[in-house]
Amino acid sequence: MFYPIAISMGDDEHAWGVEVPDVPGCFSAGEDLEDEIAMVQQAIEGHFEILVEDGAPFPSASSVTRHAANPKYAGCTWALVEIDVIE
Repeated sequence: MFYPIAISMGDDEHAWGVEVPDVPGCFSAGEDLEDEIAMVQQAIEGHFEILVEDGAPFPSASSVTRHAANPKYAGCTWALVEIDVIE
């Protein structure tokens, strides 16, 4: 399943930030985009491991179009991260 991620670009003073809108509370920050994508993928997988332990369902992935319309994500760049979800 592909989950959209909202990317806030970093600069010399700020880290890159990534949020996963479909997975509340799941976010990451890093020094560059490549590291950030790998880190957020690990964050999603870790979050899902906890859901499995708790017997909770995985959140569905929405479209980038749906999230991009949200003013909270104005100025973000979007990407998709593939996560293997086996329920």
